[in-house]
Amino acid sequence: MKNLNGFPVNRIVILTGAGVSAESGLATFRDSDGLWEKHDPMQIATPEAFARDPELVYRFYNARRRQLRDVVPNDAHRALAQLQAAFGADVFLITQNVDDLHERGGSKQVCHMHGELNSMLCRACCQAQAVSGDYDGRSRCPECGEQGTLRPDIVWFGEVPYHMETIFQRLRRCDLFVAIGTSGVVYPAAGFVQEALAAGARTVEINKEVSEVAGFFHEQRCGTATREVAALVAELLDN
Repeated sequence: MKNLNGFPVNRIVILTGAGVSAESGLATFRDSDGLWEKHDPMQIATPEAFARDPELVYRFYNARRRQLRDVVPNDAHRALAQLQAAFGADVFLITQNVDDLHERGGSKQVCHMHGELNSMLCRACCQAQAVSGDYDGRSRCPECGEQGTLRPDIVWFGEVPYHMETIFQRLRRCDLFVAIGTSGVVYPAAGFVQEALAAGARTVEINKEVSEVAGFFHEQRCGTATREVAALVAELLDN
């Protein structure tokens, strides 16, 4: 059995947000110099925006995918992978991020609730396909061969996040919930801490700034993800 500050820990659920990937050099959305400052989310991140101007949406996500190739995982990604390697299925990792830095950092299990940049979804056959290069409205689905049916495999505003049933099952069984680098303003993820509390879990927030749901956490650790995640993982491994 693990423990944290004297609290017994058997099952851990970890939620990561943009603050984890920001230290690798990926732009966040809500900072003053973030992606929303450069793009209106209603023009690039809704089904209606895609229907209205698909080429703009293709260009935006193609550019984000190219940016992803230029960054590498940081110490927070690697520390979480180390925790998973030590405790296996007892550590369930959920991310709001659509990058692949957790996987490249060594994590074997990552639940992408908002989809993945390196995946495209066919609206004709409903199959998700791995993608590495650019694609647009002229591209054909590798599975069914239809042209013009591919869209980013990203959960947009107004759409239901992926894997919600599994996520809530894990939250209801955990005894430690850790939120890292997330703003606490995007639901349903902002409500995960309340689910964990209802299960009797210890709750820890790691953030550069106190989030809007900070009052639901037993413990606040303010600082960079690379420093604070590594310290938390070290405590769990030592205990």
